[in-house]
Amino acid sequence: MKTLSSRKMTRPVVDDAFGLLNQFLRADESYLHSSLVYGDRGEQALTQALEIFLERPHLGFVWLTYEEHHPVAVCVVCYAISTSIGGLVAKLDDVYVAQASQRRGVGTYMLQSLAAELRRLGVLRIDTSVHLTNDTAETLYRKLGFKKLGEERLALVL
Repeated sequence: MKTLSSRKMTRPVVDDAFGLLNQFLRADESYLHSSLVYGDRGEQALTQALEIFLERPHLGFVWLTYEEHHPVAVCVVCYAISTSIGGLVAKLDDVYVAQASQRRGVGTYMLQSLAAELRRLGVLRIDTSVHLTNDTAETLYRKLGFKKLGEERLALVL
């Protein structure tokens, strides 16, 4: 495997984030199944969301992983306040590794580097969800120390 590196999305690499997230939003079966409930407003909504992350970094960020200089993985992090832990937590969403880079340690690297960055920022926990049929993602998360909560995520589109 070539050298991997991760970093927050900045304006110069918005196109990298857009390309990977658009692949995820258009092709990931688990996402497509869930989006039937909570909605998907297409590429324009993705563009708007990326702009919000750039304009309001206190809300969260997009984390990109590169192999050499090629974008190969992405995830979205939004901040929340947990009353149970008494501090900031990260809500992890839209985790995607390009198909050609899957099963090569890229996802593990991305999430481990993200955890290190979040620790550095004083974030106390990472929360995520995984589709009930996405055994591959669940295996990765559990390998990295994530624990099942025994609950299911619900959504109400406003």
